Amino acid sequence: MNRRMFISSVTRFIGLMGISSLFPYQAISTRKVQASKCHKNSRDIHHLPLRTIASMKLHHCGERFTNPFNDVDYGNVWRLLRWKLFSTNHFKHLYKHEQVLPVSIDWKNVNTSSGVSITFLKHASVLIKYMEKTLIVDPVFFGLFPFIKDFSPIAFDLKAMPQPDVVLITHGHYDHLDKPSLARLNKKAYIISPLGYAPIFRELGFRRTAELDWFETVVWDNLEITLLPCNHWSMRSPIAGPNRSLWGSFLIRGISGGPSIFISGDTGYFTGFREIGTEFHIDLAVFNLGAYEPRWFMAPSHLSPAETAQAFTDLKAKQLMVVHWGTFRLGDEPVYLSPIQMAEEMRKRGLSDQLIHLPHGNTYTIQA
Repeated sequence: MNRRMFISSVTRFIGLMGISSLFPYQAISTRKVQASKCHKNSRDIHHLPLRTIASMKLHHCGERFTNPFNDVDYGNVWRLLRWKLFSTNHFKHLYKHEQVLPVSIDWKNVNTSSGVSITFLKHASVLIKYMEKTLIVDPVFFGLFPFIKDFSPIAFDLKAMPQPDVVLITHGHYDHLDKPSLARLNKKAYIISPLGYAPIFRELGFRRTAELDWFETVVWDNLEITLLPCNHWSMRSPIAGPNRSLWGSFLIRGISGGPSIFISGDTGYFTGFREIGTEFHIDLAVFNLGAYEPRWFMAPSHLSPAETAQAFTDLKAKQLMVVHWGTFRLGDEPVYLSPIQMAEEMRKRGLSDQLIHLPHGNTYTIQA
């Protein structure tokens, strides 16, 4: 994409988002945010334990939220333009190796598998079979915008996919909260998200929803699902601005036993991983690894392979799996590079036996 095409695309995109901001779903949840002070400077509170930050609601700021783990001006269009127009892309020569790889899935094999399994659909979307229940995380079945290529289009009938009992949404960016994809799901599904997204789900016809703050837990049937802090942000409209809704990671645990699964969502590195690893036992850590180059732009929002390896070590998890790669080129790095670099990082640290490489459309049975 040349500069003229990019500027034209950005203009169309901002226009589209401006129109969408007129509709009711852009408003924050009716659950009111209470905070005595907005902490703009992370240096004032970064030393506090995660649970203290959460209990004191230091990540709340009136009708918005604030990231207590860094001071980046999220949603700044000038930073975006500096990246796209004036930053050198050191990965362009690798784009010739990118391939479109349609995703096929043997759903019969998934449905008949016993125990706990995870199937990598595309981008950050995974389907988890936990005993008799089915969960899906950040479902994205289609493309995003016309100017963003989809390198892993689905090649299976969505009707063949087991309908999820629970839908987990980590945050509101369009590659994680996709309305057309949600519209294809059973409206009886229980949607669990951070604060601020219930109006979107109600508009789509879902009636069973739970909005969580950090460290809040939903107990559903035989599962315990907890929202945990992470180093990210959220925005669905440039006009409404960033952080009108919350973001987070999820921890999924069986009440009567079974493996525990950590879903990172989008996150930059922060020392909170150590606290989470100290407090919780984690069998499988599923990290989002993609859109991490260039580092000067992406580091506050997305982990690099080296940071992912460090975060995995901090969590003291047994196994690591990476998603958020292979579908959309949202950073400078080519879509296929993430698992290659991740494997190299784990090899250097002597952790290769703990890395699970799961291509799109494949299923892994989790060992507790």
